[in-house]
Amino acid sequence: MPRPHGFTYAHHSDGTVTITHHTHPATTLRGPRATRFLTEVESGDPQLVMARWTGNYKRGNERTARNHPRNAR
Repeated sequence: MPRPHGFTYAHHSDGTVTITHHTHPATTLRGPRATRFLTEVESGDPQLVMARWTGNYKRGNERTARNHPRNAR
């Protein structure tokens, strides 16, 4: 599975955090969620953390799931 890339974040003076993916806004975090995100992004792989927080981490297994007999249409 390819590693996530292209994520950046900006910590604003009012405490909000904006996460972008290839210059497109992905999500905005405020309050305690922003604080938790900043703590987590400093202690782990920043690209992986941002992908998880934006929900853009489910890549690579969709085709496998779609072709599973249980999901046949």
